[in-house]
Amino acid sequence: MGRTIAIANQKGGVGKTTTAINLSASLAARGKKVLVIDTDPQGNTTSGFGVEKNDLENTIYELFLSECSINECILKDVIPDVSIIPSNVNLAATEIELIGVDKKEFILKNEIDWVKDKFDFIMIDCPPSLNLLTINAMTTADSVLVPIQCEYYALEGLSQLIHTVNLVKERLNPDLDMEGVVFTMYDSRTNLSMQVVENVKSHLKQKVYRTLIPRNIRLAEAPSYGMPINMYDPKSAGAEAYMLLADEVMSAKAVSVH
Repeated sequence: MGRTIAIANQKGGVGKTTTAINLSASLAARGKKVLVIDTDPQGNTTSGFGVEKNDLENTIYELFLSECSINECILKDVIPDVSIIPSNVNLAATEIELIGVDKKEFILKNEIDWVKDKFDFIMIDCPPSLNLLTINAMTTADSVLVPIQCEYYALEGLSQLIHTVNLVKERLNPDLDMEGVVFTMYDSRTNLSMQVVENVKSHLKQKVYRTLIPRNIRLAEAPSYGMPINMYDPKSAGAEAYMLLADEVMSAKAVSVH
């Protein structure tokens, strides 16, 4: 039975999509079968795997509206052992289209249940907001992984996200857990990065991954070539960091700091 992880933070620009793409590719490089679900209307995870998002007949939008089956919208092996349910800007209309639909918080979960056994990991990239798409991701997921950028306002909004996770756990998905926090855009040359890590650790009751994802030019370049970092530049610091994170996720070694 596959583990389903929602990658969420309602702040934009924290490395959520970068983590969805590169953690998935690193898990695949470790021999795991991975399904990536893009629930962000920007479709950056989709294009980050080299998929032309605007040419697609079936995306997660059609899946939400029951216009295609789950198997019809999975793009198999976009890279070896990584399949994807793609997204594009059409998805932005989902919330309006689903007004009045019964049990709309469980649409994604009910679809994923059909294919869950075929994958070791299912990664869901959430939009940078706490909306119906994020709620669907959280009702589908076993756990929530939160990327946090090493910057001054890192903690802002985090309590709101944790509150949402707890609400979903209480009302919709009793099995939902916090997977842990992963620090992104870490710059070892600045005191600020180190202060942020210490600050978050002292405030958080959550698990924190030991792997720090560095601020890395190659990591930033890779999506424009439609490749994860371990294919674009496997020797880069970014590629090495995501492989280490994949190893931690596989052994579920985010440690509680308290």
